[in-house]
Amino acid sequence: MPRPKLEIADIFRAHGPAWRQANAGHVSLSQLKVMSAIEACRTEALGGHVAGCTKCGHHHVAYNSCKNRHCPKCQGPAARDWMEARAEDLLPVEYFHVVFTLPAEIAQIAYWNKKAVYGLLFKASAETVMTIAADPKRMGARVGMTSVLHTWGSALTHHPHIHMIVPGGGLSPDGTNWVACRPGFFLHVRVLSRLFRRLFLEGLMDLHRIGELAFFGDLERLAEADAFASWLAPFRKSEWVVYAKPPFGGPEAVLAYLSRYTHRVAISNARLVSADAQTVAFRWKDYRIKSGDRQKVMRLATPEFIRRFLIHVLPDGFHRIRHYGLLASATRKANIRTIRALLCVRRPEQAAASAPDAEIIPLTLREPCPCCGGPMRIIEIFRRGQKPMSRAPPREQAA
Repeated sequence: MPRPKLEIADIFRAHGPAWRQANAGHVSLSQLKVMSAIEACRTEALGGHVAGCTKCGHHHVAYNSCKNRHCPKCQGPAARDWMEARAEDLLPVEYFHVVFTLPAEIAQIAYWNKKAVYGLLFKASAETVMTIAADPKRMGARVGMTSVLHTWGSALTHHPHIHMIVPGGGLSPDGTNWVACRPGFFLHVRVLSRLFRRLFLEGLMDLHRIGELAFFGDLERLAEADAFASWLAPFRKSEWVVYAKPPFGGPEAVLAYLSRYTHRVAISNARLVSADAQTVAFRWKDYRIKSGDRQKVMRLATPEFIRRFLIHVLPDGFHRIRHYGLLASATRKANIRTIRALLCVRRPEQAAASAPDAEIIPLTLREPCPCCGGPMRIIEIFRRGQKPMSRAPPREQAA
């Protein structure tokens, strides 16, 4: 895949220093680290290696990646690795995509309290699905899910929501039967919405009670308990957006679909159109248009574009992918084995390991030579800040 003509890194390198200076004292250490990582990604600053083809002699230089989870260029390999690790957890059942969204007004509180409110969003949405699914009137089963946090809308605005992938069924309370949901239908979204609203608001009140929420600007008055309770009251009756998408084409499509969500960042390099000192133009999708072409081009002042990108930097150590219920990490493998036994299906076959006596050539790349298909071997490794001795042009990297 050819390198995009314009990258977030280009914008940060050209305009980041001035932006940091203009916003000194208002940028978190986490945001500064993200900017630095993206600017250095796949450059001499991080070092790299030179590989040569053992057949035709073709050489290329590859610079090291920053591997930052907010970097647009580093998500492709991370997504592939994640898919390989999760492949053996797939079940031969329907899967459903459920989305939980916060009202815009409450998202303002999340903006200043990311760790606390995002954590509550994870907890309340997972508890909602597990509680409703366990109800004998609904499904009467213990279910599991993988949840992914996104904090952005297509225009880079702050729009926190959870994408949840759920197998269409679960284990009976005693664990002796697989209970499947109705074909093509998981759970009533209105029932999910009502419980999610209650659980989230209760959790938000608890966070306020123990002093875990901070308020600034127009919201500063909400630091008082009575004012906060009064402000929340209308949200107890308003509609909260929860929706379920139709089931996937099959289990094999689930991981490819989910990986697009698990390792997505606020904006990909492919969506960038142009950039200069004044503005950045990028493609976005206007979901207010119900039919027809939703694709548009938005132009933002360059400082505003940088600000919008950085508001989606997650707190250090905060996990944006979480597993709950039957798929919780501590019990996932045992539960998957039980479910497969109940469904009378085998574990997916894994690729055969190399024979013990097979010749393993060190420093050989997995990717073959782009010219002749021969093996590529690393012939030089250079450290951070060093220049490679080879003058071969850098290999085109995927964004």
